[in-house]
Amino acid sequence: MTADYPLSDIRVLDLSRVLAGPFAGRMLADLGADVIKVEPPDRDVTRNWGRKVGPVSGYYNQQNAGKRNLCVDLRKEEGKQIILDLVRNVDLVIENFRPGVMDRLGIGWDVIHATNPAVIMLSISGFGQAGPESQRAAYAPIIHAETGAIQRQSDKANSTPAEMCMSFADTNAGLHGLVGLLAALHQKQRTGTGQHIDICMVDAMLATDDHTHYYLDDAKVIGNGASEVWQTQSGPIIIAGDFRHIWRMMNEVLGVDDPTPEGAPLEDKISLRRQKAADYLASFETREALIGALDRANLAWGDVQTTTTCLGTSPTLRHRGSIVEIDDRAGGTRPVFQSPYRFSGANSGVRSGAPHLGEHNEQVLSDLLGYPAEKLQRLKDAGVTLAENQR
Repeated sequence: MTADYPLSDIRVLDLSRVLAGPFAGRMLADLGADVIKVEPPDRDVTRNWGRKVGPVSGYYNQQNAGKRNLCVDLRKEEGKQIILDLVRNVDLVIENFRPGVMDRLGIGWDVIHATNPAVIMLSISGFGQAGPESQRAAYAPIIHAETGAIQRQSDKANSTPAEMCMSFADTNAGLHGLVGLLAALHQKQRTGTGQHIDICMVDAMLATDDHTHYYLDDAKVIGNGASEVWQTQSGPIIIAGDFRHIWRMMNEVLGVDDPTPEGAPLEDKISLRRQKAADYLASFETREALIGALDRANLAWGDVQTTTTCLGTSPTLRHRGSIVEIDDRAGGTRPVFQSPYRFSGANSGVRSGAPHLGEHNEQVLSDLLGYPAEKLQRLKDAGVTLAENQR
């Protein structure tokens, strides 16, 4: 480990799968932590999602780059013992099983805390660790639907309800979980004692939603929700802000004439001004001229483009090195997003590709836990541990 990574002295046991937990673990790895991902013999389902290079899919690579991998069958008693041996040697544990599963496996919080009172465990679930809905299956689309995000997006787009374009609920929960872990680490410096962090995806979704207060206060929704997409000759563009402000800047700064007759009803004023604004934005023959006008009016704009276009052409991504090439474990390289953290006095960033299934079994169990070679072979023969090349 390199000492100038902020978390280079932290070791993490990542028992999570799919997105919310693995994303938090990936960020910890980018910050320098030694993250050991424990995976079952039937694998994290995301190993099947996206383009595969060798045995590693794009989705799995994105969320698990920089981690070590230990494949253990937690249904076996010796598998449980391996986890408890690891708990004695780590600072953080991450899991996102349905509440109660960890207890049934014999590695719930009470057992983990008794095994290592200094360890901090993050549990991410859809509806919390206890309560009337804790046993419900929860994936991001369910949380999007039940917190109102899908219906609100439908209302805004004047379309039928449809799933969101990305797993906001998962990544929100992962980021809030990451904050909780770092806060608990800080507190442990004072107390010497670990604790259990319960992150509920519903809580995380609403806490991260800047529009929640409108509904709590039963108030009219205004603000950045009014930003609109306009059609131009150089493609669709979004202009941030309420139309009243946009029109005032067009009229006062850009000299766009007000088409409304004196004394016109408010609805007619709005309709006529909106049409005038649409005609004005569509009148520019070049993108450069359009952007020049918007910049003169100090109007915040953005091109409506595809993610592929953004990744391939964004000057900001190029300047910041936001996409990097890493070893694809198959004789070449593959692109992955870089850590978003930039420090003036520390390093951060992805340091390796995602691991193969069970790639670090012997390394972790022998170097970290001191298991002798004969025990490693016995665990392998008994199906307690598994590696990619064993399948």
